[in-house]
Amino acid sequence: MRQNLIASVVLIALLFTIPVLFLRPEKEPEEQDEAEVFPQVEPGEMDAASTLRVKQGDTVTEMSLGAYLQGVVRAEMPASFEIEALKAQTVAARTYTLYKIRTGGNHADADICTDSKCCQAWISREAAADNWGRSASANEYKIDTAVAETDGMTMLYDGSPILAVFHSSSAGRTRNSEDVWSSELPYLRAVDSMEEGDGIPNYYSRVEFTPEKFKELFLAKHPEARLTGDASGWLTNFVMDNLSVKTVDVGGVTVRGTELRSILSLRSAAFEVSAADGKLVFYVTGFGHGVGMSQYGANQMAKAGSTYLEILTHYYTGVSVEPYALG
Repeated sequence: MRQNLIASVVLIALLFTIPVLFLRPEKEPEEQDEAEVFPQVEPGEMDAASTLRVKQGDTVTEMSLGAYLQGVVRAEMPASFEIEALKAQTVAARTYTLYKIRTGGNHADADICTDSKCCQAWISREAAADNWGRSASANEYKIDTAVAETDGMTMLYDGSPILAVFHSSSAGRTRNSEDVWSSELPYLRAVDSMEEGDGIPNYYSRVEFTPEKFKELFLAKHPEARLTGDASGWLTNFVMDNLSVKTVDVGGVTVRGTELRSILSLRSAAFEVSAADGKLVFYVTGFGHGVGMSQYGANQMAKAGSTYLEILTHYYTGVSVEPYALG
């Protein structure tokens, strides 16, 4: 009887112990492998030698051009992109910065700012690390390498830095500068762009408006528009630039597609419109103004084996890429 009791106790103990043994992780938390640590890469000599006044909110901070570019690339392009795409982004960001400085920029008290609506987005090493988590060291190494290995390299046209604008993704072809803004720039010409639509987040988007909401938004900018009758007849006379809308008549008022995109907060001016269930439905392709380098297109070119020089000279017509120092 005593032996049977002991056996029962042992059996019950095993029933509770065995699941714990199977569920126990292979390593305790303190034993888990640490994220791989990569060495810190400093900017090259040319970028390190140039000092910028960078405006962050109401504060102006001095930093090297190299440190500024590291922050821009962290903020403007996913670190998962190919290294040649990151290098192309670095050169575009450097060129844009030097163009701003050479032409007077937008700020009396600074050379450049960290507001993407005015200049270029920027994020600190520490803030980026918080976002990246365990990938922080690898991502920082990749971005800093892109900056260091393109030290001083700048896109020039007639010997001067160009307005090196860029965007997230196009609708398969970029746009001429004058189709979006007022100036016709010889190096911002429309070119074909490799876009892997299914691999780009929100490459295709759909936005719908009730007639009342559309009227509210458009009339706030153009009170002279005549938006009466059936909403399906409000938008007419589309003039297209490939898939992008160059101009369109809205209630008798001719507007650029880029302006309508801004009024309606669409992801791009590459859109089609239909009327369905009493609403205006916009089907949009890509993200951004569509001028200059497509970032996702650049990444596709890099995946296909293109170098950063080949990427840049594809998206920016007639430029040379060479070392350039602030005078």
